[in-house]
Amino acid sequence: MAKDTHVTAPTRFVEAGGIRYAYRRFGAETGTPLVFLQHFRGGLDNWDPLVTDLLAQERSVILFNNAGVASSSGETPNTIDAMGDHVAAFVNALGLPQVDVLGFSIGGYVAQSLVLHHPNLVRRLVLAGTGPRNGEPPNNPRIPEVAGNPVPGREDFLFLFFSPSEASQAAGRAFWERRHRRKDADPPSSIQTMKAQQAALMEWREPRGERYADLKTIKQPTLVVNGNDDIMVPTINSFTLSQHIPNAQLIVYPASGHGALFQYPELFVAHTKLFLEA
Repeated sequence: MAKDTHVTAPTRFVEAGGIRYAYRRFGAETGTPLVFLQHFRGGLDNWDPLVTDLLAQERSVILFNNAGVASSSGETPNTIDAMGDHVAAFVNALGLPQVDVLGFSIGGYVAQSLVLHHPNLVRRLVLAGTGPRNGEPPNNPRIPEVAGNPVPGREDFLFLFFSPSEASQAAGRAFWERRHRRKDADPPSSIQTMKAQQAALMEWREPRGERYADLKTIKQPTLVVNGNDDIMVPTINSFTLSQHIPNAQLIVYPASGHGALFQYPELFVAHTKLFLEA
C-alpha cells in the first residue's frame, strides 16, 4: 500500500476542549513526530510539499491548524500564549508523549510559548523566520497592506516571503507551483483569524518583564533559521534568538527572505535532519 504524502494525506480531526483540530499526518512510523506550526493566516496547504515529504522520510510529520484556523473549529484566540495552549491540547489529544516542533513566523512565536509553558511536550525546536517576544518590528510600510489582502496571491507571497533578487523570485514562483498541487485544498482562513492573529502579533511585540529573559529558560536544543533579508520578521531577531536560547544554533541563508526554508528546501531539510537526529 502506498504511503500518504503531502498531496494525498487525508485531513483528519481530533477533538479537545470542544475544538475540532484539523491536521494531516504522514511519513515514517519511527522517530519523534514533527509538528508544523504555520505562518500568519496560513493553513495546511501553505507548507512546501518538498519540505514536508523529505522530512517525512525518517519521521512522522504532522501539519496542524490551530483553533479557528481554516478547517479547525472554534475561534482563533488573540494571544500567542493561548495559541500555544491549543497546541499542547492537540498534542495531548493525539496521545503523543513528546514531539519535535517546527514553528514558522507566527508559528515560531507559538512554538516558543509552547516550550515555555509545556516544556515536557517538546524534545527539539526548529524556529524559522521568527523572533522573540518584544523583538525588532518590521519597518516596510507595504507589509500591512499586502499581508491583509483578502486572498493573498502569488505576487503577495513573492513580496512578503522572498527577496527582490532574481534567484529568490524564481524560487518563490517554483514554491507557489509546488504548494498548489493538492486538489482538495484546505479552506482559506477567515477574517476572524486574521484579526485575532493581528492582535496576537501586537501583544507579542509588547515588553513583558526583562527583555529576552524567557529565552534563557528554554532547555531544548534549538535550530534557528532565516534568510539574510527577512522583511516580515527582520533577520536580526534570529540572531537574538540564537544568542539568548542556551542551546541554540543559527543558520542564515543567502539572498533570501522570510520564506528561506521554501527557497532552499533541500538544504533546509538537510540541516533540519542533521539537527533532529543529532
